[in-house]
Amino acid sequence: MEIKKITDPAFRKYGRLVTNVDFTSLIEALKTKTPMPEGVGYEPSVPALEATATAKQLQTISWGELPIEVGYCNGHNTKLNAVEYHRNSEINVAATDAVLIVGMQQDINDDFTYDTSKMEAFLLPAGQAAEIYGTTLHYAPCSLSPEGFRVGIVLPKGTNYPLDESHKPGEDKLITAKNKWLIAHKDGGQDPNAFVGLIGENLDIAK
Repeated sequence: MEIKKITDPAFRKYGRLVTNVDFTSLIEALKTKTPMPEGVGYEPSVPALEATATAKQLQTISWGELPIEVGYCNGHNTKLNAVEYHRNSEINVAATDAVLIVGMQQDINDDFTYDTSKMEAFLLPAGQAAEIYGTTLHYAPCSLSPEGFRVGIVLPKGTNYPLDESHKPGEDKLITAKNKWLIAHKDGGQDPNAFVGLIGENLDIAK
């Protein structure tokens, strides 16, 4: 799969680089205070990350003082497996090089299926952060090296926590957690209750 630079103009419809925040303290905490699992691990809210000076700047500047959560997605992965979207932007902070596979919510079909051939891959270099727009389909980052990836995930507080209600008809059937709409691939190893709607190849950056 072709991997473009995050500075490629093709990324502009999916998101933008965040340059008005100092990410030094968050990147250091990601490197020293978060684990590196064999597979992929995700935690939506980590006190050690939320205590950093970066987190304060993100809440003040990037979210206009709204409550946020700062967590991580670390591990080893080369495949797409699923796509998700939120009702808001997400900021990804790369403590290591990471590849983001992204697409557009506008390309989801009326039956909530989506063709993976429409997706593109971009390299987010270590030390940089990208805002992923609310209409951008995304999922776990991918790693280019055996050492894996470490990426900080910043979202509005409460996102990706367990649901309180049941969700079934229409777009509601995609809701798998609070503020999380997910479309799975049949070969992605997702929860069997997840809606399987990805059409085509389960994209692999190693191919």
